[in-house]
Amino acid sequence: MVHTRLDGVQFSRMVYLGASLLSGNVKVVDGLNVFPVPDGDTGTNMNLTLTSGVEELSRKESSNISEAAAALAKGLLMGARGNSGVILSQLFRGFSKSVSGKEEINARQFADALKSGVDSAYQAVMKPVEGTILTVAREAADMAVRVARTSDDVLHVMEKTYDQAQETLLRTPEMLPVLKEVGVVDSGGQGLLYIYEGFLRALRGETVDEAKKSPSKPVDQVNLDQLVQEHHNAQIHMKTEDIKFGYCTEFMVWLSNSTEPNKKPFSESLFRNQLDKMGDSLLVVSDDEVVKVHIHAEHPGNVMQYAQQYGSLHRIKIENMREQHANILKAEERKDQTQGNAPERLGALPYGLIAVAAGDGIAEIYRSMGVHVVVEGGQTMNPSTEDFMKAIGDLNAENIIILPNNSNIIMAAQQAAELSEVPVSVIPSKSIPQGMAALVSFNASAEPSANEAAMSKAIAHVKTGMVTHAVRDTRMGDVEIKEGDFIGIAEKEIVTAGADLMESATTLLLGMVDEDTEIVTIFLGADATKEQSAALETALTDVYPEVEVEILFGGQPLYPFIYSVE
Repeated sequence: MVHTRLDGVQFSRMVYLGASLLSGNVKVVDGLNVFPVPDGDTGTNMNLTLTSGVEELSRKESSNISEAAAALAKGLLMGARGNSGVILSQLFRGFSKSVSGKEEINARQFADALKSGVDSAYQAVMKPVEGTILTVAREAADMAVRVARTSDDVLHVMEKTYDQAQETLLRTPEMLPVLKEVGVVDSGGQGLLYIYEGFLRALRGETVDEAKKSPSKPVDQVNLDQLVQEHHNAQIHMKTEDIKFGYCTEFMVWLSNSTEPNKKPFSESLFRNQLDKMGDSLLVVSDDEVVKVHIHAEHPGNVMQYAQQYGSLHRIKIENMREQHANILKAEERKDQTQGNAPERLGALPYGLIAVAAGDGIAEIYRSMGVHVVVEGGQTMNPSTEDFMKAIGDLNAENIIILPNNSNIIMAAQQAAELSEVPVSVIPSKSIPQGMAALVSFNASAEPSANEAAMSKAIAHVKTGMVTHAVRDTRMGDVEIKEGDFIGIAEKEIVTAGADLMESATTLLLGMVDEDTEIVTIFLGADATKEQSAALETALTDVYPEVEVEILFGGQPLYPFIYSVE
């Protein structure tokens, strides 16, 4: 099989398969994570970042590789999490810039694009460290460029690129002493290798389903099968007190359209230099509109106070890495104490998260946000108390949090909480968007009472809209409804009804959005089409061009569209 040209369709297939392999190996990558801090979340962060990129790519599928790469790059940047996630976003941001304006590319252009991605990633990192994902990406791209000088086959170039990435990854412990000390390869490099393996297998003609039947084998000189079973094994060799800067701090600064007055003109070099004094692992990525910041800091408030001089702060995320590492050590200690006395379960965790959802897409989104057990259910199919008790029993956690996501399900969840021997908090989420808003506020390092308060408060800041069928003739206030009509529900109030799906869906959406709205997420039901979602996005952005729109496949029955308005 020879590929002399690469277009947007084939590139998208490569990305989808790479994302699938990474998603299936998150625990492996998390288990290797000891640098720059042993917080055990590299795989999780890379997966969430790539998932965001895939969602944007799937929304804007194109046979034009320039358009496909641009969509991926945008999604990665907006969803970038953690050190590794930001670097991954830059690898494909540089790739996108290199292929800009091209409908398809040849082998040499593909290699050049990989190299351009590496250049962008190195520019984003204040103090690059060798023996990390950067090294793996750089040496792999250099190999791609060399091979492309004599070969016009994209597949052959990708084969050699993957081989070099694998060889470099095995050498990372020789470059970074902490890896050698613990006996693992670099976690970010391993994550990138899974992505590149997906690229290679897609070029060979494999599909995502075929790849799932033939799982990857991680590259390492230790027994990683055991590492997966003993999750986070690598981190137990590190000391919590060795973490110098304790808070992983991430946020975006909106330079244009800032809601705050009297902002200073932005200088990336000055900005970088000032933030570099406040912590380490600094990454700064900027364009004319937004700045993405990742830093490990001891005083995150000082970082954000400085950044706020230049624009509005958005998508703020602060994680206590000392608490994360301490929880890993506690989990390992509990595992050692109970090993041999209890059946193998999900793992002894500080928290177990349970959410109710209907639709494969929504269930997968919840899992990507950290939910351990998704209970199938929703309107017309409410799970029972017994269903929740089974879900609780499937988890081995010190505390359980349940997101019912429907007002008719809250009572069953509360009854299960009363019967459970494990402490259970029921967050009174009444919709899918409310449940997701609550998860964003979840802090694995916080006490259960603090999490319950924060998550319950978060659900009040999101508005939910749903479009569904009317099952009978009725009248609700001023709205006349006939059986079979498409009705639009804002929160619990029916605000529109009519025979035309798109008319009802558009009326509902525009009625929920106002000048204060920042983000709208549209979850597509099982029968909704991309053309319909595109029409909704156009209708919204024509009236509110500043609103950020995300369109995700939910796959939910009964509701062609679910809206989350924040």
